[in-house]
Amino acid sequence: MRLYSLSVLYKGDPKVHLLKAAYDVSTFNFFQRSSVQEFMTFTSQLIAERSALGSRASVKEQEYLCHVYVRSDGLAGVVIADNATVAPQLWLLGGNCCFLTWQVLDEFSRQVSKVDWPSGTPATISYSALDGYLSKYQVQSP
Repeated sequence: MRLYSLSVLYKGDPKVHLLKAAYDVSTFNFFQRSSVQEFMTFTSQLIAERSALGSRASVKEQEYLCHVYVRSDGLAGVVIADNATVAPQLWLLGGNCCFLTWQVLDEFSRQVSKVDWPSGTPATISYSALDGYLSKYQVQSP
């Protein structure tokens, strides 16, 4: 399993915006890294935007699996992983990515005031745990 991105977003009215994200683009060519990261940010926002409040889903996008969980309060978590990660059936039954997004969103909502979500940006939100979670749940293929 390879995790490339872990994002926390807010699904407000009228659109979704990024609150905080962590990326692991180390396996990509140096010159591709910024465009891959932009793709992951854009894809995370798009998937969260198209997901209903209180829902979770897995979406295949190119060679990636994108797992999204949108809480009823508008807070959303998106994990982008390689295609070999967790089958959609496992995601729906409580796979690692589902647990990871639930855990991250629960912790985020306790540490960052709900008042800050609608106007927050990665620069203004103080939450530093995403890199640790991305590293902790990273499992190298055998």
